[in-house]
Amino acid sequence: MFTLYGTQGSGSAAAEVALRVCGAQYLKVHASSWEKDSAVEELSRVNPLKQIPTVVFPDGSVMSESAAILIQLGLLYPDTGLLPNDAAARARVLRGLVFIAANCYSAISIGDYPERWTTDTAQTALDAIRAGTRQQLYRHWEIFADLFDGNGEYLGGEFAGALDYLAAVVTRWSGTRQHLQQHRPAFFATLQRIEALPTVAAVFAEHWPKKA
Repeated sequence: MFTLYGTQGSGSAAAEVALRVCGAQYLKVHASSWEKDSAVEELSRVNPLKQIPTVVFPDGSVMSESAAILIQLGLLYPDTGLLPNDAAARARVLRGLVFIAANCYSAISIGDYPERWTTDTAQTALDAIRAGTRQQLYRHWEIFADLFDGNGEYLGGEFAGALDYLAAVVTRWSGTRQHLQQHRPAFFATLQRIEALPTVAAVFAEHWPKKA
């Protein structure tokens, strides 16, 4: 049994999609550093950084970082298509996963919490950091689209996999989808195809329920 620490609308959605694709049994624990009524203390015991998603594997090992979790699941369940079997295609997917982690996730974390990255507490300084990181985030996604989209029905080729699931989640934040719809419409359409997949749609409906 896997244990998945996360909360609604977070990166834990990507890990949850992957776990379902693998057919793995998992227990969800509602936890995040910004929700004090969640199991944040339990989360801190397995991951002192209190990051989500964090996954405890059946053997007791702990994985954090969305890309790392998806890669490990792909290695444990090689027949699921999370990672391509072809070496060249797999290398491309691994590059894409780390691209998102290094360039997109990092920009979002700075933009969401600018006060952590400066000693200047003036609101104008914080707003400037937010604006700059948002601009950089959009540029990174444009580059991602140019590098990884257009090689098939999905980002990983003709079949969806780990790269598709992570991109579909992380582009939901910081106004990225609206930007891509205007500036990279083909990539935006790919993201919509990914979200229409039954497993993805089911998980996303729980994480981003439609308003009545």
